[in-house]
Amino acid sequence: MKKRFAGLGKFNKIIVISLPVVLLILLVRMQSFTHQELISPECQVKKWDIPVSLTAENQDAFPQKQKLPLIPRLPITCCQSDPSCLDEVIYGKIPEKKALISAIARSLQYLQTANAATAYQNYPVAGITRDRVFKSLKRFRELLLKTNSATELHQAIEREFVLYQSVGKDNKGSVLFTAYYEPLYAASRLPTTEYRYPVYRLPPDFNSWTKPHPTREELEGVDGLQSAKGKLRGLELFWFRDRLEPYLAQIEGSARLQLPDGTQTTIGYGGNTAYNYKSIGRELVNDGKLPLQGITMPIILDYFQKHPQELNIYIPRDRSFVFFQENHGEPAQGSINVPLTAERSIATDKSLMPPGALALIRASIPFVNPTGKMQERIISRYVLDQDTGGAIKGAGRVDYFLGTGKIAGDRAGVTVSNGQLFYLLLKSKQELNTLAF
Repeated sequence: MKKRFAGLGKFNKIIVISLPVVLLILLVRMQSFTHQELISPECQVKKWDIPVSLTAENQDAFPQKQKLPLIPRLPITCCQSDPSCLDEVIYGKIPEKKALISAIARSLQYLQTANAATAYQNYPVAGITRDRVFKSLKRFRELLLKTNSATELHQAIEREFVLYQSVGKDNKGSVLFTAYYEPLYAASRLPTTEYRYPVYRLPPDFNSWTKPHPTREELEGVDGLQSAKGKLRGLELFWFRDRLEPYLAQIEGSARLQLPDGTQTTIGYGGNTAYNYKSIGRELVNDGKLPLQGITMPIILDYFQKHPQELNIYIPRDRSFVFFQENHGEPAQGSINVPLTAERSIATDKSLMPPGALALIRASIPFVNPTGKMQERIISRYVLDQDTGGAIKGAGRVDYFLGTGKIAGDRAGVTVSNGQLFYLLLKSKQELNTLAF
């Protein structure tokens, strides 16, 4: 679900870019957010960095172009004064255990497929195999079902698991987190005076299109209404009220649609043209329409609400184009072809990270507090690596799936923070004997 020229799964060699990745260039944190500080110095973020000794031990023997993306280490002992070390919401007032168990089941299903066997054939990190990932997930699920608190679960993980930590963007474990979501829009199966802006199914002859492919402007016109004159004629799938909405659906790679008869359906990635995505937010900054400092996706959307005529200037600058298919209400899918789970699925670079594997993320994530304001909290969450993104490149990037609808979108639009990424694998005999903090 991202600028997936892809979105969500059903593809291998595709270009995919997530909406929050636009914000990589544009976004700086909103200073008004309340940031939860950890209480004692020993619990600060540095505790979660990769120890220098482990970095040297695991990386020095490799040429620069072959640096390992993950380094094994023992689990990190939680400080009593640091509740953010634990994934407490699993056992909270509204337990999230069921959602996590469901996400685990989906990864277990994937790991038994031929696609998973192929993906793990040449995985670059020794010791991480499909069989080990599968057994680790099954054991974690057993622990999840029998434990009654986050502390009890964490203690069991300390006894039985190894953390393979991402080296991050700095070789010390620092990972940039953004987020994505599934938007909800009003749409119609038929064009009307109200619903005028279409999204399109993949042309049946798309594989025979010569390159360079037609640009966005050549396909749908400057105003997004000229498709009947060209290659997209008759391929309209749904119509939207607003010029921006089908474009944002392309950025996210999927959408849930509310139809005039009260029913809902979903659309997902169907294909894409061979162009890299260009951020319209970045273009606004380049043209001096918005300042770089403090810009967020809500600010970008507000600008176009006030200046809708400028959509016909900026949207055509993005030459890339995404096609869709109707998924008939099915939830958004990740690149491993399983449904994504809100707050429990992540997207990473699948050339480096183990698909379907169990991970632990630790980052500052915005939440809506009871007063309706956004508030950041440092959290730890057990997640499943079930998606990818063309702009999610390298060991230093994670995109976090926040779910469906406006609140998820509001949160995704302002998510950008540095944190850490770990994969949980059952200890091997060798690791029991050699690993140390």
